[in-house]
Amino acid sequence: MKLAWITDTGALLSPSFIEKHQINVVPLSLVFEDGCYREGTDLTAAQVYDKMRATKKHPTSAQPNFGDHVALYERLKNEGYDAAIALHISSKQSGTFANAAMAAEQAGFTTYPIDTQIGSHPIQKMVELGLKMAQEGATPKEIVQAIEEMRDRAELLFIPANLEKLHKSGRVSGSAMFLSNLLNIKLVIKYEDGVCVVAKKVRAEKRAREAILTRLQQVITTDGVKEVAIIHTNAPELAETWRITLQSQFPNIIFQVTELSAVVGLLTGEGTLGLTWVRES
Repeated sequence: MKLAWITDTGALLSPSFIEKHQINVVPLSLVFEDGCYREGTDLTAAQVYDKMRATKKHPTSAQPNFGDHVALYERLKNEGYDAAIALHISSKQSGTFANAAMAAEQAGFTTYPIDTQIGSHPIQKMVELGLKMAQEGATPKEIVQAIEEMRDRAELLFIPANLEKLHKSGRVSGSAMFLSNLLNIKLVIKYEDGVCVVAKKVRAEKRAREAILTRLQQVITTDGVKEVAIIHTNAPELAETWRITLQSQFPNIIFQVTELSAVVGLLTGEGTLGLTWVRES
């Protein structure tokens, strides 16, 4: 079976990984005053943040263009692919997953859509698992089942740099934003069943990081973790400094720095920092 792989820019796979495995990436959209731009196609992450600083009206995000989505499936069908496995960011945070299912149906192309219920680095780990299983001869249904099991072991925690847009999007309560502004309360946000929820409220950035590390230590002890990604929004130096510290604390774990989608940056602000991993059990 000739199987295609699809994801979106919310996963922010590395260019080398995309090229090596011929991953089809559907761009999420960013809506500024002067028009709609496709992430990674029309604007780089750096250009997105430059435009954010220069504009008075805060930009918004949008799911991929439906016509472009249909065209992708039609192209895959014409190129002789039998089916596709499509892994998209949480359906409770974006309409991309629903968009994909409708586009595949309209194009008449067999697709196995997966709601990853998360974003960022865990999606790459899911794709890696799927590619390995496909190479070993697994069926699409077997691959989907394994990826969904991995999905339940994925965790992502972050410290948003700015709560205003998270509040306006309904992801953070007004009281939480008020406390943050008044008392310098920092929130640790986590994904739970595909939704961003407050995991911890603490004073100061340092304690917020400590709260994330406490959870990581628990997971290392009880479930095991081989690889952890330090995630950030346009703060590579901050993330790298943390990576060096973490690597010395946990020498047996692989730590790497991964930038979050600029669409996430619209909501959390520049300087957001966090960790994500997939538990071994």
